[in-house]
Amino acid sequence: MTSDIDWDHPADPKPGSWQLDHLRRYVASDGADGHAWRGTRTLLLTTVGRVSGRPVRTPLIYGEADGRYLLVASKGGAPEHPLWYRNLTAHPEVRIQVGPEVMQGTARTATAEEQRAYWPVMVGEWPAYDEYQAQTDRAIPIVVIEPDRAG
Repeated sequence: MTSDIDWDHPADPKPGSWQLDHLRRYVASDGADGHAWRGTRTLLLTTVGRVSGRPVRTPLIYGEADGRYLLVASKGGAPEHPLWYRNLTAHPEVRIQVGPEVMQGTARTATAEEQRAYWPVMVGEWPAYDEYQAQTDRAIPIVVIEPDRAG
C-alpha cells in the first residue's frame, strides 16, 4: 500500500518501521486508525516531493483552530525542518485525510500572531513540542492548512 510513497531525497532518513506500520494501517483503514497513534490525533498529509515531483504521504499530529488544520514543522531539536515542510515551500497545495474525510487544501506558515495563538493548541495535542522548542534556538513554525471545503 505504500509503494507510491517517495521519501524524496537520499539525505533524508527513511522513517522507522513503526511509522511505516502506522502509515499502512492508516491507509488501509481510510484514516480511521490514525487517531489512536501515540495517544494523539493524526492526519495523513500528502505533499509533492521537491526532487521527484511524486506524492509524499506522512502521518502527522494535528490541531484545529478557526476552521483550519495546524501542524508543527519540527524534527525535535534537529537544525533542519522535516522533509514534508520543505516540500511545502515548492508545492503549497496539499491533500489531507482526517479520519475518513479527504480534502484538498493550501498550506502556509503561520504568521507571528497566529504562531503565538496556535502554539498552545499544538502543545495541547503533544506536550513534547515545548521540549522540542527548548532544544533549538530557531523558532519552530506552525503550518496552517486552509481546507478547500467547497470542492
